[in-house]
Amino acid sequence: MTDFMEIRNPVDYSVITEVENTSKKKVGDMVAISSAAFEKYSKLAPSDRAMLLRRFAELVDKNKQELAELETKNMGKPISDSLDEISGVADVFYYYSGAIDKHFGTTVPVANGLDLTLYEPIGVVGAIVPWNFPALITSWKVGPALACGNTVIIKPAEWTPLTALRLEELALEAGYDQGVIQVATGLGEETGEALLNNPLVSKISFTGSTRVGKHIMRVTAGDLKRLSLELGGKSATVVFKDADLEKAAKAQPMSVFANCGQDCCARSRLLIEEDGYDEFKELLMKEVSNVRIGDPADSSTQVGPLVSEHHKARVSWFLENLESDVKAIYQSDLYSSKGAWFPITVLETDNNKTKVVQEEIFGPVVTLMKFKDEVDAIKMANSTVYGLSGSVWTKDIGKALRVAQGIKSGTLSVNSNSSVRTSTPFGGFKESGFGKELGMEAMETYSEKKNVYISTLG
Repeated sequence: MTDFMEIRNPVDYSVITEVENTSKKKVGDMVAISSAAFEKYSKLAPSDRAMLLRRFAELVDKNKQELAELETKNMGKPISDSLDEISGVADVFYYYSGAIDKHFGTTVPVANGLDLTLYEPIGVVGAIVPWNFPALITSWKVGPALACGNTVIIKPAEWTPLTALRLEELALEAGYDQGVIQVATGLGEETGEALLNNPLVSKISFTGSTRVGKHIMRVTAGDLKRLSLELGGKSATVVFKDADLEKAAKAQPMSVFANCGQDCCARSRLLIEEDGYDEFKELLMKEVSNVRIGDPADSSTQVGPLVSEHHKARVSWFLENLESDVKAIYQSDLYSSKGAWFPITVLETDNNKTKVVQEEIFGPVVTLMKFKDEVDAIKMANSTVYGLSGSVWTKDIGKALRVAQGIKSGTLSVNSNSSVRTSTPFGGFKESGFGKELGMEAMETYSEKKNVYISTLG
C-alpha cells in the first residue's frame, strides 16, 4: 500500500494535492483516541454539546465560500450547488444542536414501580461517506452522532476527502477536544476495512453502493456492530396524462442530471402514461436541450463533469453496451475532451428488464418508458431491487396518494422532485438500505435505548 494518494480535479485530471492513505495501524490508533475521547465527551451536559455544535455550524457558515470552492474543485460539482450544500451542512449542525435537549425517553405505566426509558450514546461511530455529496452527507452522520454524545471517525471516499479534512480543522476551532472528530483518508479496502474490523467501533454509518453495503453487513456481523446503510437507488418519476405537463417537464432534467446524475435519488426512470407520452416527451426534450453544461466554477453552470476517470469508464460501459431494444434519442455535445466529461443522455425503451432500467448507472442518463394505468405504473416503479426515492405527477390527489402508497420507496414526492429535508427522515426500502438519516429519527440510530424499572415495593 502506498503512503499517499493523489487527489485530482475531474475537470482536467490535474493533481490538486496528496492525502494520506491511512494504514490499519494508524486507524487502530485513531479509534483508541476516539474511544478515550468518548469517555469525556459522552458525559458533557446537553447544553454544552449544543453549544459546541452551534459553534461548529457558525464556522461552517463563516467559511462557506472556501468550503464550496474546495468541494467544486475536488468533485466537479457546479459552484452554485456546492454553495447550497455547504449551507445545508450548517443547517444540519444547527438543527441537531437544537435537537439535543429534545431527544428524551418516556415513562411507562407499570404496577408496583416506575418504568422509564433512557437514550444513551453508542460509542465510537465510523462514518463512511460517499464521493457524490462529500460535505453534506458527512454532516448527516456527524450532526446526529455528536448530538447524541458519540465520537466520530469520518472515512471520506478516496476521491473526495478535502472538505472532510477542512471540517475536522473547523471542529477543533469550534472547541471540540482532539479525538471527538477525526478523519481517516484512504482506500476502502485498507482504511475502511480497518474501521469495520475494529471492536472499539460500535456503529458504522455507511452511504454508498448496495454491493459494498452487503459486504459491510457480512464483515460487521461478527461483533454485531450497529449499522445504518443508505445504499443504491433507481428511482422512478411517474407522470400521468392529467398532470401539469409543462411544470413536470421543466422539473425533470435536473431531477436526474443534477450532480451529473451522481445521486442515488436521481429519477433515472421516467414512466409516462401512454396517452400523454408524445406530448410530454416533446416538452421534456425542449427542457433537456436547455441544460447548461460547463465549467463548474461558473455560477451559471448546471452540470459539470463526472467525479473521476474511473467512474467515467463505468458510466460509458452502459451506453457502449446498450441492448437492441434501447434507443438513444438525445445526447448533448461533450463539453471538453479532457477530464471526466460525459454527455447528458436520454434513452427510450419498452423493455422494463434492460440493464439501463434495472441497474444504477450513476451518471447523466435517463430512460423513458410508457405505462398503461395506475396498476401498471406501480408495478413498473416497483420492478427493481431498489426503493429509495421517486416522484408522482398528477392533479388527482386521490390517485397521487394511491400510487405513493403503492410504490415501495422510503421517500416520495408528489408534483415535486424534492427528496431531502433536514427535518424529515430519509432512507430506503429493499436493497436501498435501512436506518434513517436526518430528522429526529436519526437521533435514534445514534443511540441505544435503555429500559429502567424502579420498584416502589417496601
